[in-house]
Amino acid sequence: MRKRVVAVRRLHETHLAQLEREFEVDYFPDLGEENQAAFGEALSRAHGLVGGKLSITPEILDEAPNLKIIATISVGYDNFPVEAMTRRGILLCNTPDVLTETTADTGFALIMAAARRVPELDRFVRRGEWQTHIGESHFGRDVHGKTLGLVGLGRIGAAVARRGALGFGMPIRYSNASLKPVLGVELGARRCSLDELLETSDFVCVTVPLTAETRHLIDRDAFRRMKPSAIFVNVARGPVVDEMALVQALQEGWIAGAGLDVYECEPLSADSPLLQLAQVVTLPHIGSATHETRAAMAQRAVDNLILALKGERPIDVVNEEAWGAS
Repeated sequence: MRKRVVAVRRLHETHLAQLEREFEVDYFPDLGEENQAAFGEALSRAHGLVGGKLSITPEILDEAPNLKIIATISVGYDNFPVEAMTRRGILLCNTPDVLTETTADTGFALIMAAARRVPELDRFVRRGEWQTHIGESHFGRDVHGKTLGLVGLGRIGAAVARRGALGFGMPIRYSNASLKPVLGVELGARRCSLDELLETSDFVCVTVPLTAETRHLIDRDAFRRMKPSAIFVNVARGPVVDEMALVQALQEGWIAGAGLDVYECEPLSADSPLLQLAQVVTLPHIGSATHETRAAMAQRAVDNLILALKGERPIDVVNEEAWGAS
């Protein structure tokens, strides 16, 4: 008897066909209130769940007694009850590596756009206000040679650091990460305390995962420690930052600008004060949103799920204890 799989959100037809060759598949390309009951019924029979933008609770797991694996099309897994999954012997697999370089591209794009005021000056030109030579009121800030501070130095943080050090000659500082001697040799990256990083960096880029320890890691005190000329960039998770403290820091000139791809509440509300600040560059959480990378992420998730349901070790396992118990 073939195992059953639930696939959620939009998968490419090739990925769906790959799943259908192996399993009985219930596919929900769009999941909402209108089909929540059908999704719950399908999940109650499923051995595997694969998809993006999943939010799972222990209560949902209670209704899925056959579930052996959840393969999420993402790196972050703060929206999964990992401990509850592990107790039930349910594997959680994510998709690291395949989105590292693309997300780092996004991070460095935010650094450049905020430093050179790209969106603001684009609007200036489009409004027909460019009538003569620009003056100091339209000047930006150099990126090359400036100090780049990475709060977190995992895969994505290291990729941002390489762009800064090798492409722009930026001295690299990092905190909230284990010692990285290889990156010290390769990039001259120096580990320091978070306070020192905030006080000495011209660009502060956050790449840590969201955990209980990192929630509001960047708060009012952190922004107070930054240089008035500093630019803050977040490509991690929104709740790592106290957003109201960030707004205050920008409104009162504690820092010079910000580039944001993530927010405490998403989608960002149209009445958010961040949208009223010209020195803020906002993106709609597009860190990995390219055709190539999203296809690679979906393929990795499908591969993880197929391997697990065949009794083979998946490529990426978040909760190793569950694999040992399976």
